[in-house]
Amino acid sequence: MKSSLLLLALATPDLAADWPMWGGTPSRNMVGTATKLPVDIVPGELDENEQPDLSTAKNVLWAAKLGSQTYGNPVVAGGRVYVGTNNESPRDPKQKGDRGNLMVFDEKTGSFLWQLIIPKLGAGKVSDWEYVGLCSSPCIVGDKVWVVTNRGEIICLDAKGMTNGNDGPFKDEAKYMSADPANPVVIGDQHADIIWKFDMREEVGIFPHNVSSCSPMVVDGVLYTATSNGVDWSHTNIPAPLAPSLIAVDAEKGTLLGEEISGVSDRVLHASWSSPAFGKVKGKGMILWGGGDGFAFGFDPKPVMDEEEGVPILKELWRYDCNPPEFRFKDGEPIKYATFRGPSEVIGTTVLHEDRVYAVIGQDPEHGDGIGMLTCIDPSKTGVQTGKPVWTFKDIGRSISTPSIANGLVFQAEYDGDLHCIDAKTGKQLWVHETQSRVWGSTLVADGKVFLPTEDGELHILAADKEKKVLGTASFGAPIYSSPIVANNVLYIATMTHLYAIGTK
Repeated sequence: MKSSLLLLALATPDLAADWPMWGGTPSRNMVGTATKLPVDIVPGELDENEQPDLSTAKNVLWAAKLGSQTYGNPVVAGGRVYVGTNNESPRDPKQKGDRGNLMVFDEKTGSFLWQLIIPKLGAGKVSDWEYVGLCSSPCIVGDKVWVVTNRGEIICLDAKGMTNGNDGPFKDEAKYMSADPANPVVIGDQHADIIWKFDMREEVGIFPHNVSSCSPMVVDGVLYTATSNGVDWSHTNIPAPLAPSLIAVDAEKGTLLGEEISGVSDRVLHASWSSPAFGKVKGKGMILWGGGDGFAFGFDPKPVMDEEEGVPILKELWRYDCNPPEFRFKDGEPIKYATFRGPSEVIGTTVLHEDRVYAVIGQDPEHGDGIGMLTCIDPSKTGVQTGKPVWTFKDIGRSISTPSIANGLVFQAEYDGDLHCIDAKTGKQLWVHETQSRVWGSTLVADGKVFLPTEDGELHILAADKEKKVLGTASFGAPIYSSPIVANNVLYIATMTHLYAIGTK
């Protein structure tokens, strides 16, 4: 009963002002509830220590220094703000060097609370890209925090850190966080308390490509996450073609409950980085997910034993190729991956809204521009291998951004820098806004506004309406590769180097 009430609270924005996971709710729809979010935003000048001078800022409640590269999207729950970054602004001066880092701040004041320091794999760009840091957004339920590390691990943490003692069966926090045995971490109140650890490389045999970037989701005591399994340095060989690309784990115990056996890893184009979503379709619970093979999937959320394979699996309900045939083949021959007119994977998160799934294709920004497509899918057609599209929108380039759906409108950014407003029922474009910059992050709709960050460090603010209306642009002076979120009437923006809490004072 408690889990059902919790899920209801997470899935209903009106009942939960926090933003406890990537996307805010299990539907992953980037829409939040808020009022009086400011349009006139000035982040303030940086002093000689790179600390924001709030006397020169406007509508900034507080700001905190992060590392030198920040790709993890903030989440807010229980009075704490969590964000993934690297360790180039070490809170422990004795622990320097390239690491992943989950930093936690007080929601009201921005004061630093605790951190999880994550050593690198040592594999370089192949599996744990240098200085990229922690790309995953945590998921918080109650006093537990789950995150996928840059090492390809799922870790469960105590939301209070070590302030209430070392809880759970895991007791080797100092050893885990110490990159140099000769200079070990001295555990204190400002360090993470690890409850359990599940190493996906050891447990399910994955080979993460470049980074492990999926943001986990917990529903009714089950954690779902993609594995980031992909190709090796050659971009042609798949080291683990039989390893799962999506798994389910017991959120309390950290034990494997099920895995997809849909052959995603065998078909993977680059890596399976997209995060899973959850919701009810025609009253039935369903896991929605976009694979590294360019297909969108629906899975039954309850793992079952597969008699043929002899392993517990996530039963596939449907699949849909998010690439039209002309993206995959020309004159009967396969089109090479990473070419302008070739196929793409799903990186932006699939979103469920009013019994419809929205999925967009894209590639690693390192691959440059290319053709894309946004699809609205009817996920209720189960029992068949091919899902049914409601409409497709091809007037868009590659995208790694998650869509926002509100008031019958779809707001979808593309990597090339354009923001598209599309009718959710028909797929017809209503307007487009050019940012003149690259876009890595996703749109956020809140308070009747659309917020879109850019690589040039600008936050574009438009009316969330059928008619295009630009409300303002804020310049943060550093690239923004993460996505804006809103919690308790406060807007959070993480640039590469700083986290800003923005609101009307």
